[in-house]
Amino acid sequence: MNGSGTRSGMGWGARLLVALVLILLGAAAAVWALAHYESAARLVGIATPRQPTAMLTPKPVVMNPAPAATAGAPAADEARIKALEQRLSAVENATERAEGSAGRADALVIVFAARRAIDRGLALGYLENLLTQRFGGQYPAAVATVITASRQPVRLNDLVSDYQTLGPDLRRGGPQDSWWTNFKREMGSLVEVHRSDQPAASADARYNRALQRLQSGDVDQALAETMRLPGATRAGAWIENARRYIAAHRALDQIESGALLPGPAGN
Repeated sequence: MNGSGTRSGMGWGARLLVALVLILLGAAAAVWALAHYESAARLVGIATPRQPTAMLTPKPVVMNPAPAATAGAPAADEARIKALEQRLSAVENATERAEGSAGRADALVIVFAARRAIDRGLALGYLENLLTQRFGGQYPAAVATVITASRQPVRLNDLVSDYQTLGPDLRRGGPQDSWWTNFKREMGSLVEVHRSDQPAASADARYNRALQRLQSGDVDQALAETMRLPGATRAGAWIENARRYIAAHRALDQIESGALLPGPAGN
């Protein structure tokens, strides 16, 4: 009786221990499940409600409208092209001005050398070709006059010395004048009455004025005074030389003026 009771009591104790162990294992499994499975915790009602996560909406990237960008780019390009064209035009103008200045300088050098040769009574030499190439197309007559004058040179010093030699002949009448005409001329040269605002008209006064102008290089006015002298017919050779000298320098003046102006001669 005691032996069966003992065996029965031990059996219940073992059963209680097993039940307790099972309860503990179940509780541990439940805790583990609730800790690792949020859906089971929500089912039981012990899960902490999760704060709603705010959705981050990316800010829209503002892009320049395609039409505006497309329209602005050609405008900027056009402005740059215009600026480049203006710079190019300025450079071209400056180059043309420089070339024109250099061309005029070369032309003036040629004219100066030709004038120097004419004044010194020297042949032009290689300057003939330069004058013809540079000015022959625009001033053919002037170039021909200068070349001819260089081949038959007339210097100012020669004109002055020859004029002084011709002085007595120029101041007296020509062979066609009668003795009475020459006598009246001689008497008139002694005393002359003329207005103060007009030059003296006597032969001596005219000759002296002509000589002064000739010595100063004014051959044109000297020739005009000489033609009014009574002995002008005795100075045919001198008059011809003076006219050639005047023609040559007028031609040089014309060519020099053309060298200063923009154009074919001055380029």
